[in-house]
Amino acid sequence: MTPPDAPIRNAATVIVLRKDGPAPSVLMGQRGASAAFMPSKFVFPGGAVDPDDATVPLAGALPDICAQRLCEDCAPDLGHALAAAAIRELWEEAGLIIGRSGTWTGAVPPDWASFAARGHLPDAGALQFVFRAITPPGRPRRFDARFFLIDADHIVGDPDDFSAATDELSHLQWVPLPEARRFDLPFITEVVLAEVAARAHDPAPPASVPFFRNDDEESLFLRLSGRGPLQSRMP
Repeated sequence: MTPPDAPIRNAATVIVLRKDGPAPSVLMGQRGASAAFMPSKFVFPGGAVDPDDATVPLAGALPDICAQRLCEDCAPDLGHALAAAAIRELWEEAGLIIGRSGTWTGAVPPDWASFAARGHLPDAGALQFVFRAITPPGRPRRFDARFFLIDADHIVGDPDDFSAATDELSHLQWVPLPEARRFDLPFITEVVLAEVAARAHDPAPPASVPFFRNDDEESLFLRLSGRGPLQSRMP
C-alpha cells in the first residue's frame, strides 16, 4: 500500500547575498545526516512558517511588488507570516539579525524571545521575493517554500558571527557563487542559485518570480506575474 503524501506546509527561505569579496557569495550550511528532509545537503537557512509568525510586529513591510507576487496563487494574508518566518529562521539557524532597533509591545512569542532580547524588531523592508517551489510528491516532508533574497549589508552586526546559531545547520559559511555547485546541493537549490547569480547586481525586486509547482499530476515551471508557464512540464 502506497503511503499518503505528506501535507504541504508553507515555508520561507532566506538567501543572504554578500558582495564585499572578489565574487558575490551566499550564506549556506549543511543539514544533519539524520535529518528527515534533505539530509547532509547544503542549503540556505529556512524552515516552516509558525503560527506566531503572522502576528509578530514588523518594523518595515515587504516591498509592494513582493507582497503582490506572494499573494498570487495563495492566501492573500500570508505575506507577513512568510517574511517573518524568513527573518526568524535566519536568526535561529545562523544567529544573524535582519531588524531595526525597537521595543516589542505585548507578549513575545516563545520562538521570538531570543530575537526580541537583542533589542530589535524584524524588518522585512529589504527582503526580495525571488523564487517559489513546492516539494514534489513522495517525499517524507513537503513544503511550499518562498525564497527571499537580501543583501548582507542589511544584517545587524558582524555577518561572520554565527555564535548565536542553533545546531540545525553545520558548516555555516559564505560560499562564492562560482563555487556553490561544488557542494552537495538539492536540485531546487541549484535552480535558485542560477536565479540569484542572474540577479546579483540588480538591487530592484523582480517583477516576475519563477514558481516550480509540483502536484500529483505534473511539474510546472510558471511565473508569478500573469505571463503564464515558462515550460509546460518537467520530467
